[in-house]
Amino acid sequence: MLETFETEIPQLIEGEERRIYVYTPDKRGKFPVLYMFDGQNLFDDEEATYGKSWGLFDYLKENKVPLIVVGVECNHHGEEEKCGGRLSEYTPFPFEDPHWGKIKARGKITMDFFVNELKPYIDDNYPTKPDRKHTFIAGSSMGGLMTLYALCRYNDVFSRGASLSPSLTFAPEKVLSMIRNGRMKSDTVLYMDYGEKEFYGRSRQAFADATAALIRKKIRVTSRIAPNGEHNEASWEKAVPFFMDILFYEG
Repeated sequence: MLETFETEIPQLIEGEERRIYVYTPDKRGKFPVLYMFDGQNLFDDEEATYGKSWGLFDYLKENKVPLIVVGVECNHHGEEEKCGGRLSEYTPFPFEDPHWGKIKARGKITMDFFVNELKPYIDDNYPTKPDRKHTFIAGSSMGGLMTLYALCRYNDVFSRGASLSPSLTFAPEKVLSMIRNGRMKSDTVLYMDYGEKEFYGRSRQAFADATAALIRKKIRVTSRIAPNGEHNEASWEKAVPFFMDILFYEG
């Protein structure tokens, strides 16, 4: 079953609601929870920003995956507006973008909402297994960067994650510092990938460096280059079976 509700995140945008998507399995019991970024792009093509979703609803239902998935709609404003947009909400550190200029870092505010407000609400109202072992996080692009951030800095809450096509090139040294200084337990599980066709400039080196840094942290990391993969929802849909297997690895 897929249902939605709307909520404000006043710390980010006061007086503006955004949609929360919650998928629950059609069976009784308690389930792990996967929290995801860019919720509007996950389940339904009609709601997706570019008309193509990850097809998660069909995948979860057809494969009877014992998992609750919670997707949070992203900020649709441009970075030039006073409130800032998706880039600022999905980065743990400031950086400079070629188009938007200087981007503020509001990723901590976003994650504090996930951890301190959203997760308690989901645990109170849905049949969850609320402990760290059964709490996962995933996202793509800037959401992939936020997944890395969540596992590095909120590892007492999230034990497993999937980072698809993470945005690593805006501030590669800050990414590496975040990983090196992250307090990740050895049982942390991470799937991270990059599409074969989306490598450009220094992205291949940034991906290799991030993978190496994660390996040195001695966590359970699976790093994958997706054949013919591009930076879009159609490619991320093809990755769903791969990262779902990793999230449930010895789970």
